[in-house]
Order: sequence, then structure tokens, then C-alpha cells
Amino acid sequence: MEIRLYSEKDEVQLFDMLAEEGPEWECYHGEGMGAKYRRALENSITCVARDGNVLCGYLRCREDDGFGVYVYDLLVRKACRGQGIGRKLMEFICASYPEEAVYVMSDVDEYYQKQGYRRVGSIFRGSFPE
Repeated sequence: MEIRLYSEKDEVQLFDMLAEEGPEWECYHGEGMGAKYRRALENSITCVARDGNVLCGYLRCREDDGFGVYVYDLLVRKACRGQGIGRKLMEFICASYPEEAVYVMSDVDEYYQKQGYRRVGSIFRGSFPE
């Protein structure tokens, strides 16, 4: 298993994996969203887990000028789950930024709690009146 930074040669497999995952990931690859998510990938720190020619998972995050690293996306291909790949991706990011706290924005809290992460607050979503 190789964990490394994302490159354009990973793009097709990454978008295929997102499509395989189902409707909850459609906001990244659905109609009109691919170009937007490509820009997000270019402006983020993204790493991938590969086993030979197979992209097994990825993690996308941003570093906030020394105030922490914020993980936005972590996904492991369904066929590759249960092998510790998500943990390895998180370890890669933590090792890359040893002096910074790593925060996860999650819809799957149970996974991170199982990995030993603890809740440190909440995220709220709002919109401003026009």
C-alpha cells in the first residue's frame, strides 16, 4: 500500500470511486460539479492510498496557516474497507503536520470515535438573507 500526494493521474479513478459511493457523494461528481471539485482538489492537500494500479482511498484537507489542519473528505473504496486504509491516510496527514492539531469535519462520527478521536465542538451551516 502506497500513501502519497494526489496527482492528476489519480483523477479518473478518484471520480469513479466517488460515483460508486452513491448519492451522498454526488455533490462532488454530479452534473456540473466535477469542475468545481477539481478546483477544490487543486486548492487542497489531497493524498491517496494506492495498491498497485488501484486507488483504494483518498483524503482531502486544508492547512490553516498554523492554526490546524482541517480534513474535509476521507473515503475508502467499498471493496478496500476494513484494511486500515482510512487510518493510514489520517496518519499520513498527522505525520505531515506534526506541530498542528488535525480536525475532522465528519458525517460519520462513529468511525472517528472508534479511531480514538474525540469530539471538540460542532459545525453549523447557515445562509444569509438576500
